[in-house]
Amino acid sequence: MTGTALNATRRAADWAALAADPQVDVLVVGGRGDRRRGRPGRGQPRGLSVALVERHDLAFGTSRWSSKLVHGGLRYLASGQVGVAYESAAERDLLLRRLAPHLAHALPQVVPIFHDTPASAHAIVRTGVALGDVLRMAAGTPAHELPRSRRIPPAEAVRLVPALRRDGLRSAILSWDGQLTDDARLVVAIARTAAGQGVRVLTRCAAEDLTGGGATLRDTRTGDTLALRARAVVNATGVWAAQNAPDVRLRPSRGTHLVLPDTAFGGLRAALTVPVPTERNRYVLALPQVDGRVFVGLTDEQVDGPIPDVPEPTDAERAFLLATVNRALDRDVRPEQVLGAYAGLRPLLDSGTGRTADLSRRHAVIVGASGVITVVGGKLTTYRRMAQDTVDAVLRATALAAGPCRTHRLPLVGAAPRRRLEALPAPRRLVDRYGTEAAAVVALDAAEPVADGMSTTLAEFVFAVRYATGAMTAGDLLDRRTRIGLVPADRAAAEEAAERALKATV
Repeated sequence: MTGTALNATRRAADWAALAADPQVDVLVVGGRGDRRRGRPGRGQPRGLSVALVERHDLAFGTSRWSSKLVHGGLRYLASGQVGVAYESAAERDLLLRRLAPHLAHALPQVVPIFHDTPASAHAIVRTGVALGDVLRMAAGTPAHELPRSRRIPPAEAVRLVPALRRDGLRSAILSWDGQLTDDARLVVAIARTAAGQGVRVLTRCAAEDLTGGGATLRDTRTGDTLALRARAVVNATGVWAAQNAPDVRLRPSRGTHLVLPDTAFGGLRAALTVPVPTERNRYVLALPQVDGRVFVGLTDEQVDGPIPDVPEPTDAERAFLLATVNRALDRDVRPEQVLGAYAGLRPLLDSGTGRTADLSRRHAVIVGASGVITVVGGKLTTYRRMAQDTVDAVLRATALAAGPCRTHRLPLVGAAPRRRLEALPAPRRLVDRYGTEAAAVVALDAAEPVADGMSTTLAEFVFAVRYATGAMTAGDLLDRRTRIGLVPADRAAAEEAAERALKATV
C-alpha cells in the first residue's frame, strides 16, 4: 500500500520534489474525476515523468455524477458508430476481467414489453440487445461473465422487478451490461495506481498561466506557488477545457439522476429500462445500488452560460424522470419518496447542429495553436483508451520517447481475479469497494457505523485519510470516498463522524 498511498505526507513530498526540480515530461491539468479528465496522467506508466494537478479533490467532477454503468457501447450502434461501440465493449471487458473486477460486475437489465408496446419499439429493443451480444462476443467477454440476452416471461420479469406493472405485461427482454460499485472509487484507484508508477498527484493545486511549455502551480491550501516547466501540457479539464484552449468548442449537456429507496421498487434484482415516449433510442433506467438505494436517470439537457462546479438538477428533469419510470410500475413513485438528486455535465464537442442527445460521445484529442493538448468527450468506460490516445498524441507532438502502452494489462489498486476476491476473509461489502485492501480496513478495528442505520464504518473514514486515498476534508469523505452525501439527510447524520476521523488522523 505504501507506494500507492495518497495522503498528506505523500502530497507534501511531491510538492517539495517539484519545487526542488520544477520540470516534468508531461503536466496533466485536471483530475477531479471527471470521466474525461485527469486519466492521461494517471493511466500511462510508459517511462515519462508526469505530474497531475487538480484544483479541488479527486472525483470532484463529473465521474462521481455518473450512472455507475460500464457501458458496452450499444447506443453507439444505433447511430452507426461501430468503432466507438466496439471500443466501449472492449474496455468494459478489461474492467470486468482484469483491471478492476472488485469494482465492476455484471448487471442484469429488464426491458418490459406490454400489450400496447408498438411492434416497432419491440423490434428495436430486440435487435439492439442482439447486437449487444455480438459486441460482447467480439470483445471476447465470456458468457459466464456477461450472459447472453433472452426473452423472459412475465413471472420472471416481476421476480426481477417486483414493482413492475402487471396489467398488460406480455414479456420482457433480459440483457446484461457492466456496473460499478462506485465510480468515485474507480477514480481514486486509477490515481493511486498511477502514483505507484511514479506519477506525482497533487490535489488542491491550481494550474495558472497555462501554456504548451508549463504552468504556474498554486497550492490552494497554503498559497505557495512554483513555476513548473513541462515538455508537454495536457488540458484534461472537461467542461472547463475551453477556458484553457480557446480553439476548442464545447456544448455541455446535463445528466440528472434521482436517488430513491429500493423499497419504492419492491427490491430490485435487476435494472429496469423504460423507453422514453416518442424517442427511438433514449431510455430512463432504475439502477439498483448498494445500501438499499436506487438511482433513476438520466436526462440530456443542453447547458448554456457559466459552468458551475456542482450542477443542480431542475424541477423539470425530476418530473420527467419520475413520469417516465412510472409508466412501467404498478404504483407511482411519488416526489416525496425522492431522497436526493444529482447532476453531471458532459463535455461534448460542438458539431454546430442538433440536440446534445444526438452529439457523438467519441473522445477527441486536439493539439491547439498554443501547443496545449486537449482531451474531451468520451465515456467513463473508455477512460483507459482515452489516456492511451492522449499520450500517443503527446509523443507525436513532441520529441519525447516512451515505451509501449501497457495499461491494458495493469490491474488497478485492489484488483484480483474474482476467485481470489471471493475467498478474501472480509465482508463482501468491503471487498466490493476495496478489493484486496479490504482486510486492511477491517484491521483498523473501528467497525462501528458512522451513523445509525448506515453500513459505512468509521474504519473506512480513517483508511481514506491516513493510509490511501488523499481525503483531506469532511466533504472528501462524505461525497467522494463514500457516497453518503448523495442523500442530504444521511450526510448531515454522518458529518460528525467524518470530522472525528479527520482529527484522529492528524
